Amino acid sequence: MSQETVRLTMAQAVIRFLKNQYVERDGVEQPFFAGCFGIFGHGNVAGIGEALQENPDFRYYQTRNEQAMVHTAAAYAKMKNRLQTFCCTSSIGPGATNMITGAAGATINRLPVLLLPGDIFARRNVAPVLQQLEWEHSQDISVNDAFKPVSRYWDRFNRPDQAITGLMEAMRVLTSPADTGAVTLSLPQDVQAEAFDYPVALFRKRVWHIPRNRPDAAALKEAAAWIRSARKPLIVAGGGVIYSEATEVLRTFVERTGIPVGETQAGKGSLRYDHPLNLGAIGVTGTFAANRVAKEADLVIGIGTRYSDFTTASKTQFQHPDVRFVNINVAEFDAYKHAALPLVGDARVTLEELLELLEGYQVDEAYRAQAQRLHEEWEAEVDRIYAIRHQPLPSQGELIGAVNELSDPDGVMVCAAGSLPGDLHKLWRARHPKNYHLEYGYSCMGYEIAGGLGIKMADPSREVYVMVGDGSYLMLANEIITSVQEGYKLIIVLLDNQGFKSIGALSRSIGSQGFGTRYAFPKEGRLPGDEEQAVEPLPVDLAMNARSLGANVIECQGYDDFVAALQAAKEADKTTVIYIQNDRYVSVPGYESWWDVPVAEVSQLDSVRAAREEWEEMRAKERYFL
Repeated sequence: MSQETVRLTMAQAVIRFLKNQYVERDGVEQPFFAGCFGIFGHGNVAGIGEALQENPDFRYYQTRNEQAMVHTAAAYAKMKNRLQTFCCTSSIGPGATNMITGAAGATINRLPVLLLPGDIFARRNVAPVLQQLEWEHSQDISVNDAFKPVSRYWDRFNRPDQAITGLMEAMRVLTSPADTGAVTLSLPQDVQAEAFDYPVALFRKRVWHIPRNRPDAAALKEAAAWIRSARKPLIVAGGGVIYSEATEVLRTFVERTGIPVGETQAGKGSLRYDHPLNLGAIGVTGTFAANRVAKEADLVIGIGTRYSDFTTASKTQFQHPDVRFVNINVAEFDAYKHAALPLVGDARVTLEELLELLEGYQVDEAYRAQAQRLHEEWEAEVDRIYAIRHQPLPSQGELIGAVNELSDPDGVMVCAAGSLPGDLHKLWRARHPKNYHLEYGYSCMGYEIAGGLGIKMADPSREVYVMVGDGSYLMLANEIITSVQEGYKLIIVLLDNQGFKSIGALSRSIGSQGFGTRYAFPKEGRLPGDEEQAVEPLPVDLAMNARSLGANVIECQGYDDFVAALQAAKEADKTTVIYIQNDRYVSVPGYESWWDVPVAEVSQLDSVRAAREEWEEMRAKERYFL
């Protein structure tokens, strides 16, 4: 019996397939792809470009930078709890490789994004084509092979019929709770335009069920026994809590058991900031409340966390000699970390089942009271920092406070790199699970504005506040144009501290005196360090730059101006940039934690030698958890 077919180019088949893919979780069904971001060149304009033109119901969005469009897609997917995303198409060569950084960020953060880079001719007879990288040892390689280590799935369609099986595998990975990330399908430019008789069945509506996998029953019982025997258990809430929509179950779990919570960057917002058992951020960028409890915890319950070095303070955070770990995670790889008792499953259903096994259990009242007291002390510390009125330039902490207090309660704050993420992790008072959006798995400079656009596209009803430093702004500001073009209003808070503030502080901490981190003219043939106050700043006008990209711009001279600008930005009808200078030397303190950045073992600088001694002392506290 012959199968019904339709003759399409490979590119037309790809787009027709993508627009008929749906996902379903908990009975809620939705299209998986919201459209396609892209920039056209000779590698995709006659293939994917033509296919998008004849499929206007699969919306195409013009962007300005290939890396940025992947960030936008990843932010959109994060806002949608990984249940919806975009595909991103580029030409060959530099257009394709521009997407590699975005692909790495999506994969590290476990966010589904489909990349469709054009590729060199499969038939080879016209090689080398424009922008082709030749390799003398093989004709079966191109720059797109560089996507392999940063993709969760990679394929190249050298014949049009290969799309049939390749597209199905791509969807398997994209919709997997455990294996999702960037998926790259390399599309040779000649094959994109070749026709094939595709099975009609390939283009029928297909619904991919997103499961809520449950952990092993015996492991659950053992985990409950471990919790009951622990004297000072602590929950570390990661991004998996939010992706699985487990925030309400977590709140119930915490209130019934009395176990306090520390939050990772991705997990911030898992519990409202004002919950008495929310100790706030944990680790290198953590609060004294969470970090003090973490040092004494005899059982750590990690929920949806991959335990980055910032979370574990480079393996110095958990100091109890007999500390044990119970890890709830959809990914087996993360569930087994730190020789944990692994509960491989969805966070929400695992917490529900674990709660049943803990019926009647509560922590000791003195331990609960200690956690609540630390929570209150931390809130007082945040109030103190919010109230600083530093002169002549405001401090970053007080500016964060102004945004937090004056922003729309249903809004979303987005950030990614520099000193802002550390201060935000400590100070931001998250009022709902999507209030705090940090890309900190990769901490990619330039994510902020592109990511803010993706968030706004995911939920146009919410006000989006992009917080970005001058260093990161200069990396990738051009999606301001896209936000104006598409009518997606962003409020961009641009903090100018004339250089790389975060690395300047890190440089000073390791004795290197802020070398190479200032935006200033060289003095006597060398770049000035942070110890040199009298420098000639660069004549850069970031406010004018933002205006040139189509944004409404408000320039502020101090804190009062900044408050007024935040109010005015709410009333604006298009993307508004609030520009203010802040003091690069006034930082939010570190709170009883440490990050391992190795210091030079030998140096001519006294400051470096002193820093090395401190490093060796802390390095000795690092642990293996076996």
